[in-house]
Amino acid sequence: MAETQFDVIIIGGGPGGYVAAVRAAQLNLKTALVESTHLGGICLNWGCIPTKALLRSSEIYTLIEHAETYGLTIEKRGFNLSKIVERSRNISNQLTKGIQHLLKKNKVTVYTAKGKLAGRAGKNMKVTAGSDVLTAPHVILATGARARDLPDIRADGKNIWTYREAMIPEKLPKTLLIVGSGAIGIEFASFYAAMGSQVTVVEVMERILPAEDEEISGLAQKAFEKKGIRIKTSTSLHSLKSTSHSVKALLKTSKGEESLEVEKVILAVGITGNTEDLGLEGTKVKVEKNHIIVNEWSETGESGIYAIGDVAGAPWLAHKASHEGILTIERIAGIQGLHPLKRENIPGCTYSQPQIASIGLSEKKAREARGDIKVGRFPFIGNGKAIALGEPEGLVKTIFDAKTGELLGAHMIGAEVTELIQGYAIAIAAEATEAELMHTIFPHPTLSEMMHESVLDAFGRAIHM
Repeated sequence: MAETQFDVIIIGGGPGGYVAAVRAAQLNLKTALVESTHLGGICLNWGCIPTKALLRSSEIYTLIEHAETYGLTIEKRGFNLSKIVERSRNISNQLTKGIQHLLKKNKVTVYTAKGKLAGRAGKNMKVTAGSDVLTAPHVILATGARARDLPDIRADGKNIWTYREAMIPEKLPKTLLIVGSGAIGIEFASFYAAMGSQVTVVEVMERILPAEDEEISGLAQKAFEKKGIRIKTSTSLHSLKSTSHSVKALLKTSKGEESLEVEKVILAVGITGNTEDLGLEGTKVKVEKNHIIVNEWSETGESGIYAIGDVAGAPWLAHKASHEGILTIERIAGIQGLHPLKRENIPGCTYSQPQIASIGLSEKKAREARGDIKVGRFPFIGNGKAIALGEPEGLVKTIFDAKTGELLGAHMIGAEVTELIQGYAIAIAAEATEAELMHTIFPHPTLSEMMHESVLDAFGRAIHM
């Protein structure tokens, strides 16, 4: 069987794989991209993008509910769920076509097939893509991840959903149980509650959004409960029993057992890497807890094999995958002066109502790591733009090393904070201290002024508080 030689082969066409392929082509590397299902991966087709489209519909629906606050009169409020879902799917399809165009424009050879390692031939790795055999000295595994099930509790696609079914509901469930309060669980809770479902969120940890700063997590819970979402922390799911029309859940709390009957359940308890059937047997690639072990350059234990994105472990974020893809390709191409990925400098965003965004160390972790820190806070109620928008609830929090002025972390909750967090990401990447941030001129009136005020507050210099 004839073999086609490439400089780099990428298995997986999600936000890590396709971005790596485009960058490789830009650097004149002959590139093959092998994708079995859909370009754009879970993020574009069943994750990041379509969920944001759903959430946008719920945000507008919520604004209509409060139209009179803005001096507007709307006689009848309603929605067409099928059209909301259709819009979400159309947006995903549009972007998938855009990726196809980018790959064609950059002359990336795309194989629509299952990619699998098939041994080594000298310095080259062999990869099968359906009936085709490809070879290259460098292979990047970007196979992503899938929803994780609980022990003895699995989604059935009917009454017990994963994120896939939750994105394409045929009708709105009157009652809904969401298991897990990470970003995925909270975003679905926000959407369904805004559209009228009675939502209960169960979290085994002692607080929701456990990866976030503790203060922000507490504010988030209050905000969600104010919107009618029932939240039960320190609670585990013992069992689910699905009937033709409902699901009976048995919950375990510190006070004992509690039963709950709902129409639908969403399991949002994390993800597991797609490491199966990749041909890793006989290689030095190590897999732990269904994720491939890599170093700071995305290199595995096998020379010439790399892993990026969700399959390579947390944080499971599209922008992390894209950055890893570019970094890996540039290192393969021999570009000098590269910096390895610092996972603590990756911003995280939750697109709920209200939004949550963060980067760096939480206050607790900063105290543990540095001891002497300075913490600044500024509330949305003190910002003119926030009040004008009708969004006066929220907080911007910044954390600095008291001795050096290094920005250690930033945490936000409120309207549009997912758009604001990048300002702090740039500051951390540029190793800016409080001095540079204080002397930055923020435009008025904007929500970004709260970022400035929070920095000022950390050093006792806030103006509007």
